[in-house]
Amino acid sequence: MASIVTIGGSPSAVSRTNTLIDHLQRQLEADGHTVTAVRVRDLDAPALLQGRTDTHSIQTALAAVGAANAVIIATPVYKAAYTGVLKVFLDVLPANSFAGKAVLPIVGGGWANHALVLDYALKPVLAALGASVILSGAFLIDSEFVKLEDGSGFTFSENLQEKARDLYHSLTAVIK
Repeated sequence: MASIVTIGGSPSAVSRTNTLIDHLQRQLEADGHTVTAVRVRDLDAPALLQGRTDTHSIQTALAAVGAANAVIIATPVYKAAYTGVLKVFLDVLPANSFAGKAVLPIVGGGWANHALVLDYALKPVLAALGASVILSGAFLIDSEFVKLEDGSGFTFSENLQEKARDLYHSLTAVIK
């Protein structure tokens, strides 16, 4: 079975994109894969902003990326690009950190034109980090998520459930 790392690039504690990667993580673990979650918002922010990798949280995250066979990376759109917190994490990854790995990129946003972020902003960075296989991934519109009544998170619309299945199958097809 494969070792997979999920990288959540949302600066928010309650996040649509993190909801999706948590869902994928549960499915992958049920299939016997090992999944390690990295939430960039939980890493040492001052160290990241200084480009340092000498803290425990960052070293742990870098080790998880290094050990993984595949990467799921998810980010909301902020200012027509992936988030700044994700950018600073990607900047501290060593060259070719994604070499030999399949990468599944996921972008979420409120407006259909934000879908361009996937192909024109995120995928080029993944290629620059040496990703061997960059899967098509998906752009998820915010309205496909249903906010829970208590405000603690999100669930999926029927359409998003289908997209989540497709994402799962696209990743497992290349890691099995």
